[in-house]
Amino acid sequence: MKVVVIGSGIVGSSTAYHLARKGIEVVVVDKAHQGQASAAGAGIVCPWITRVEDPDWFTIAKNGALYYPQLVSALQDDGEEDLGYRMVGAMAVSKSEEELDVIERRILDRKKEIPEVGEVTRLYEVEVKELFPPINEDLKAVHVTGGARVDGRSLRDAMQRAASKHGVTRYSGEAELVTENQKVVGVKVDGEMIAADKVIVTAGAWTKQLLAPLGVEIPIEPQRGQIIHFKLSNVDTSKWPVVLPQNSYYMLAFDDSRVVVGATREDGTGFDYRFTAVGVKEVIEAGLEIAPGLADSTLHEMRIGFRPASPDILPLLGTIPDLEGIIISTGLGASGITMGPYVGVLAGEIALENEIDLDLSPYNPLRAIQKV
Repeated sequence: MKVVVIGSGIVGSSTAYHLARKGIEVVVVDKAHQGQASAAGAGIVCPWITRVEDPDWFTIAKNGALYYPQLVSALQDDGEEDLGYRMVGAMAVSKSEEELDVIERRILDRKKEIPEVGEVTRLYEVEVKELFPPINEDLKAVHVTGGARVDGRSLRDAMQRAASKHGVTRYSGEAELVTENQKVVGVKVDGEMIAADKVIVTAGAWTKQLLAPLGVEIPIEPQRGQIIHFKLSNVDTSKWPVVLPQNSYYMLAFDDSRVVVGATREDGTGFDYRFTAVGVKEVIEAGLEIAPGLADSTLHEMRIGFRPASPDILPLLGTIPDLEGIIISTGLGASGITMGPYVGVLAGEIALENEIDLDLSPYNPLRAIQKV
């Protein structure tokens, strides 16, 4: 069996790696678009704290988080150590005791069924600052030990290197889907035909344009995220926990004295690659409100990423009626790092036509259109 995977972000890299480890012949085609979400994102793997109540979303997020130890072990077996992954814990922070009461109850309810949430502890201002020194001294927290952070680029690259060790080949260029008799039979890249038994589309925010020539419409739009990396001098940040305020922003640290603040969630921008004055201002202000101690840090790097946003925050995962040979796997939005590796596994299993112990109907790629 031969499978072509279009796109090599977190989802595509996981898909290719998963299939190659099963002995499947895999070809990855990637245009290397500027603004790939996986390259920009600083990932958080901690759905235990989320306020999202949608059970279908939480099922994928939960399974995504629980899959990470298995993925890390497999990559290490393949000689990959630089994954940017570390279990550092996470703190939901707030000035309000009442708000933290609600958060703590929600987390403890989840822990009843998911022991991987870890230890749940209420922290007060001094304890919070001990764990994350630059943080606002007025913040209290609910801390969980079962939270992790991931460098999206490092994980993606590790999966790609490991996939290559299992025989995956790569083409750089724009893929064009090729059909015969209502079946996708491969792709063309710069005029070269690559035949395949199955094609898996993991093209993120660019999926809509890829499918349009086939008359297939999916409700995916790019959501721009502007993210900023701050650099501290000679500070060991490697074990600092993820910080989750009660808004859309987050803060996390990496091993090299970087602290990342993100990210804007800008709809309707299209593929506008600019850093905007208002966007950068918003991120910096949000970061300094959470952690005033970063005021004297160095503005190290800014990144732009385009999240593949679906209308209802659920992934788009599955096949297309009346069009054989194609699987769609996208639409993870702001949860790409949490869900991506696991969704890649699911996409591979769909291509292999294996039985999956999960109802995929909520993630039907055409669900929004079919409801109209």
